[in-house]
Amino acid sequence: MAYQGECFCGAVKLEATGEPEGMGYCHCGSCRSWSGGPVNAFTLWKPETVRVIAGGEHVATYSKTPVSDRKYCSECGGHLMTNHPGLGVIDIFSATLPALAFKPGLHINYAETVLPMKDGLPKFKDFPGAFGGSDEQMPE
Repeated sequence: MAYQGECFCGAVKLEATGEPEGMGYCHCGSCRSWSGGPVNAFTLWKPETVRVIAGGEHVATYSKTPVSDRKYCSECGGHLMTNHPGLGVIDIFSATLPALAFKPGLHINYAETVLPMKDGLPKFKDFPGAFGGSDEQMPE
């Protein structure tokens, strides 16, 4: 299966193939600020499954920290994806891939939430242990 998405103006188009490694919600301050919302709905992909299929010359990168390389369109400022090299995944906002059915499995960085959510999903204080976190969960 191939899922296609684009930036806000359509100058950059991307494609993710296969299925995501995971989906969920991030509540950290950086993701909230970057996404412009109280929570970021993410989809995680192996880097080899994600590619820019048009408009590569318009892809710009902002790296606030070495943990995240945030990619956006230099024409419209529309967000495309975030590469997390240390984790070996690329995060594509769920809304960027409209044909992908978003099925979240967890919340991360829930200790920073500004929008508590009661959905029965695991709520990790920071990250699951497999991603270098404490593996500590928080109550809804």
